[in-house]
Amino acid sequence: MQVLHLDKVTKTFGQLKALDQVTLSVAPGEVYGFIGPNGAGKTTAIRVLMGILQATNGRATLFGQDAWQHAVELHKRVAYVPGEVNLWPNLTGGEVIDLFVRLRRGSKTRYEDELLERFDLDPTKKCRTYSKGNRQKVALVAAFASDADLYILDEPTSGLDPLMEEVFQQCVAEVKAQGKSVLLSSHILSEVEKLCDKVSIIRQGHIIESGSLQELRHLTRTFVSAKTARPVPSLADNPHVHDLSQQGDSLSFSVEVPHLGEVLSLLHQHGINSLECMPPTLEQLFMSHYEREG
Repeated sequence: MQVLHLDKVTKTFGQLKALDQVTLSVAPGEVYGFIGPNGAGKTTAIRVLMGILQATNGRATLFGQDAWQHAVELHKRVAYVPGEVNLWPNLTGGEVIDLFVRLRRGSKTRYEDELLERFDLDPTKKCRTYSKGNRQKVALVAAFASDADLYILDEPTSGLDPLMEEVFQQCVAEVKAQGKSVLLSSHILSEVEKLCDKVSIIRQGHIIESGSLQELRHLTRTFVSAKTARPVPSLADNPHVHDLSQQGDSLSFSVEVPHLGEVLSLLHQHGINSLECMPPTLEQLFMSHYEREG
């Protein structure tokens, strides 16, 4: 059974179609990346999953149950962190964390104290005194301390410094090791690339590509940097080679992955002194798909 499933979900607001036939599934123990620019539909999809919004068409389920009809019961198994956290100004950070943990029928544990230390958060301060980054830390500590079965994280590291982003990534790896599932919506592509098993790219309410990073990479190009003993004049005429730059015996270019072998064979014929091949980053994949869709 899938932990999370969107089945051809459409959501409209008047004439605006925020989601259009969105299908997405997250398996147990999987970290799933959900990426796209602001306004692409990520947060709307997450609100449908959380039972905050009702889908116009299609069906959203968590743990096999309808996300809208069973929202209250399902929320006991889900930890949700939004990108913009608003807290009760007169409560302390610790009081807010304890409240969220108790809502999931839990109680304060040593792990909560450990998380407070790891995220460098003072729980005795009033929430009205917290910066955006510290409000985000409150939500993250509450989420990871709650022992949920599913973590839905919508731009969770917004406002965090790089050191705290590293702590966050460690926490995601830990819950994954425990067999928990994570849906991570983020515009920080390096974060998604490091953490996620699978990725869906959303644009203007449509899922334009889904799969593992390995599956997506075969659709784009590998970047090659090399030095050869002799010039390779025929490389410029190869239709599968792009962005070629040659300076003396050094050359760099990108090549379509299905034709990488034949291009490397061509380089070998001219004597390879050094060679470096780099798979595309998620950011390059992301831009490649947007350009293709555009």
